[in-house]
Amino acid sequence: MINLQELNREREHGYLGKEKESSIISMKKGMYVSGFSIGILFLDNCWYPTIPGNVANLSTYDFPVVMKVVPNCTQERIHVGDPTLVDDVIATAKQLEAEGARAICAACGFFGNFQEQVANAVDIPVYLSSVIQLPWIKAGLKSNQEVGMLTADIHGITENLFESCGITNSEYVKVKGLGELPEFSAIVESRGSFNNDILREEVVHAALELIKENPNIGAILLECSDLPPYAADIQRATRLPVFDFITMIKWAHMATTQKPYHGFV
Repeated sequence: MINLQELNREREHGYLGKEKESSIISMKKGMYVSGFSIGILFLDNCWYPTIPGNVANLSTYDFPVVMKVVPNCTQERIHVGDPTLVDDVIATAKQLEAEGARAICAACGFFGNFQEQVANAVDIPVYLSSVIQLPWIKAGLKSNQEVGMLTADIHGITENLFESCGITNSEYVKVKGLGELPEFSAIVESRGSFNNDILREEVVHAALELIKENPNIGAILLECSDLPPYAADIQRATRLPVFDFITMIKWAHMATTQKPYHGFV
């Protein structure tokens, strides 16, 4: 049986630059590619464009990531946190760990239903949902301010999701669903295409509506992994900080790929 703790100790965390940082470099058995830190779990059998900015579009990143599909993990099952998915989610996360990932993320906010279980099953950090950022976002706001959340499926935002992501109080979170919007629904229904200009207008309008309905909102979180392409548009329109999957993935990447600093003093 594979000893994951032993394999984790063998994982190389050094950095090779112009100056020699290390003379002895190890590579754990089963790791056949290197140079990446983040392994991303994604859905099975989805059919719609994943444009730049989307978690599942590799051009989104200025660093390498490795993606792996969770077998039979459909939108219908993940949105309701189907408990029968947990074994496949854990098995896929363990595959990414064995192949050299230093942290595990995902490409759907509702993977957060399995956050605690997956984190307990592997020996590397796990951040499966953008929802995990909520306490940190709230900590930076005034005590009376709230966090606005845009989600693909408002019915999937449950107390179970919050609790699995380590959130014990969600009263400050004001949620607006996008799943029934005419163009955004192309993503939820896997229709194979959408009008990007119309979808962008829908999402920005929803953000503005959310703020109008909840004027104490001090920041916005995009739950859905399909929403980061519109983060800049939302920020421009609302003039608020916008957090999403990419802010979380970049944070996890930076923590697992520290480089030495060079410069003048």
